[in-house]
Amino acid sequence: MIRDTLRKNGKRKAKSMSRVGFDNDKYLKMQSEHILERIGSFGGKLYLEFGGKLFDDFHASRVLPGFEPDSKIRMLAKMKDDAEIVIVINSGDIEKSKVRGDLGITYDMDVLRLIDAFRGYGLYVGSVVLTHFAGQPSAEAYQKKLEALGLRVYRHYIIPGYPANIPLIVSDEGFGRNDYIETERPLVVVTAPGPGSGKMATCLSQLYHENKRGIKAGYAKFETFPIWNLPLKHPVNLAYEAATADLNDVNMIDPFHLEAYGKTTVNYNRDVEVFPVLNAMFETILGESPYKSPTDMGVNMAGNCIFDDDIVRAAAHNEIIRRYYNTLCQALQGNAKPEEVMKIEMIMKQAGVTIDSRPVIAAANKKAAETGAPAAAMILPDGRIVTGKTTPLLGASAALLLNALKALGGIDQEVDLIAPSIIEPIQDLKVNHLGNTNPRLHTDEILIALTICAETDEKAEIAMQQLQRLKGCEAHTSVILSQVDSNTFRKLGVNLTSEPAYQNKKLFHG
Repeated sequence: MIRDTLRKNGKRKAKSMSRVGFDNDKYLKMQSEHILERIGSFGGKLYLEFGGKLFDDFHASRVLPGFEPDSKIRMLAKMKDDAEIVIVINSGDIEKSKVRGDLGITYDMDVLRLIDAFRGYGLYVGSVVLTHFAGQPSAEAYQKKLEALGLRVYRHYIIPGYPANIPLIVSDEGFGRNDYIETERPLVVVTAPGPGSGKMATCLSQLYHENKRGIKAGYAKFETFPIWNLPLKHPVNLAYEAATADLNDVNMIDPFHLEAYGKTTVNYNRDVEVFPVLNAMFETILGESPYKSPTDMGVNMAGNCIFDDDIVRAAAHNEIIRRYYNTLCQALQGNAKPEEVMKIEMIMKQAGVTIDSRPVIAAANKKAAETGAPAAAMILPDGRIVTGKTTPLLGASAALLLNALKALGGIDQEVDLIAPSIIEPIQDLKVNHLGNTNPRLHTDEILIALTICAETDEKAEIAMQQLQRLKGCEAHTSVILSQVDSNTFRKLGVNLTSEPAYQNKKLFHG
């Protein structure tokens, strides 16, 4: 009875303290209607480019509090009988093992994850396309791997002068050189693990090939960011620029839309640059283009579903600072260029934010300075800041996690949720039997220990019931965390940043 009551109270508190500024139900309804309307405007076949992430769109859920990460895929599943999926991946990303920052896996592995996820929703995955193919050894090996798994794989090549050299692009030496993707259903959804994969070029290439075969086909785009009917320098749109700093994307006023309709809308440079190509393609297929601007191509209704702009702005400001710290850490690890850091610094100035706008940063660094060891801090849903320090038994992240759960559960900070007599045997196992040099418990280990204690200790049970309330909390650490700890925070839904520094001067950090 006590545990049931605690569960109910925990859920009720978590719900009451959640702050949202985006109406997800309204979004799903409006978005579905506009996609269906666009499909109906083309006869025969429609190539629908899905920008951003169909699954686990955590960027959208962070900058638009209330947006559910899997909204788009749930909507698409309703059209599964008429749809097939084509997944696109840049061969260069395979070669350099590009990693999805939010999931911590490489793009090529994410393709496999996406295929499994699509199939889990009953959606048919028709093929995988390797874009920007130039004989990269890793891409060739990846193709063999996919084909061994029974998947159809196609190659699309780099076209010199793309997207400006329209005569070459719209020719047998341009799009005509690409493999023709065999598709079976009227709605072909083209998606990718991340930005810069070549989704739009894949759609345009297919329109060229379909036209040569006498098949009528159309194109539309579902892109969440930038949001076309928000101001150019709105924090949500600036957060998108920060998220794509490695691609050097730039938000801009859509000049084609302004000229055609006299209305100001926001798009980004790659869509604006490629629009003349799209126009040329449609003129070849239909005799005239149905679109007068890049904005016309889209069906994004997200901007119409924001009901609290202040909440959304604050969330976007936090995201910009998070992107800044993540890029600093990637630069230290050799995975980001200095220009990317400088670009986000410029975006922070445009948004009017500094690192002081994220209070957990100062709190974590202050605790580290006081203790002379790694430290961490977190803002709880009610605005309180808790910290964690390094101890002989616990790493700073594990200590922070326990302190946060205590604070949320109303448990005195001096209470030991996990007795040293339980922690010490785990340390002995790690060091003397598993070969670890660091005896301190990581976050995943401390949660397992806490789960065991919760079976017999009411306070530990109360602490466990608070885990769901960590989702959406902001945290910062004074050093780069191990992959184990960063993954635990990600799984708990905690928005984490770290100082661009390691705990020690070793060259290898596992």
